[in-house]
Amino acid sequence: MPVTVGLGAASPDARILATARAVAREVDLILFSHPGTAGTFGDAVTVVEAEKPEVALIEALYAGRIDAAVRGTLPASSTLNVLKLAAGVDHLERIALIETADGHLFLLAPVGVDEGWTVEEKVRFVRVGRDIARSFGLPEGTAVLSGGRLGDLGRHPVVDRTMADAELVARLTGAEHTEILIEEAVGRYGVVVAPDGVSGNLIFRTLTFLGAGAGHGAPVANIDKNFVDTSRASADYTNAIMLAKSLVESKKP
Repeated sequence: MPVTVGLGAASPDARILATARAVAREVDLILFSHPGTAGTFGDAVTVVEAEKPEVALIEALYAGRIDAAVRGTLPASSTLNVLKLAAGVDHLERIALIETADGHLFLLAPVGVDEGWTVEEKVRFVRVGRDIARSFGLPEGTAVLSGGRLGDLGRHPVVDRTMADAELVARLTGAEHTEILIEEAVGRYGVVVAPDGVSGNLIFRTLTFLGAGAGHGAPVANIDKNFVDTSRASADYTNAIMLAKSLVESKKP
C-alpha cells in the first residue's frame, strides 16, 4: 500500500507546486487548503478544502485518513496548537533535518526554545533521533553538545551544568559528549543534541538563515502520529515529505 501524506498548502505557492511534482511517484499526496483554491494546484493533485485547513489536516491524521502530515505553508502557531490538543500534550518536541552548505545532512534537537532543558528530554531526543536517522538512512551515531570544553570547567556554573548534563546523557544512552565542538560533531554523527532549546534554535537559525544551509522539516518526537513541522526557510517540501514517508515505513511490521 502506498503511503498517504497530507501537506498543508495555504495557497498555490511555487514550493507547494514543485513538491507535488517531485513526490508524485513516491507518495499519495493530499493538499489541505482554503475554499476555492482546489483548481489552482492543477488536476493531478488531490485537494481538501476547509475554512481551517490546519484543523482538517490534523483531523485527517488522527482519523487515519492519512499516514503522515507535513505542515507546509500553514501557519505555525495555529497548526501546532491544534496538533497539541489532538495529541493531548502541552508542548511539542521536534528533531530537525538540517543540510549544511556543503550538502551534509544531520538531525538536530532541540530546536524549540522551550524544548530540551532536562536530562530526561535530551535522553528522549537521543533515542528518537536514532530511530529517525535509521529510517532516513543517516548514521545513528549521536553527539551530545555542551557549553564548553572539559578544560573550561569552573569558568561558569551554567557551563559546568551543561557539561555535567551532557556527560550523564552520554552515559545513559551510549552517545558521545563532544563538548562544544559542533564543527566536528556535524561531520561525524547523524544526530546532534544541543545543550538546550535556545542554543539549538540558534544553531538552526544560523545554519539555515545565515550559513547557506537548509532545513528540511522537523518530526515531532513526543506524539504517537507522524507529523513533520517545516520552516519558512525551506526551498520546497520534498525532503519533508520523504522524511514523513520514511517514518511511516519504518513503523510497518
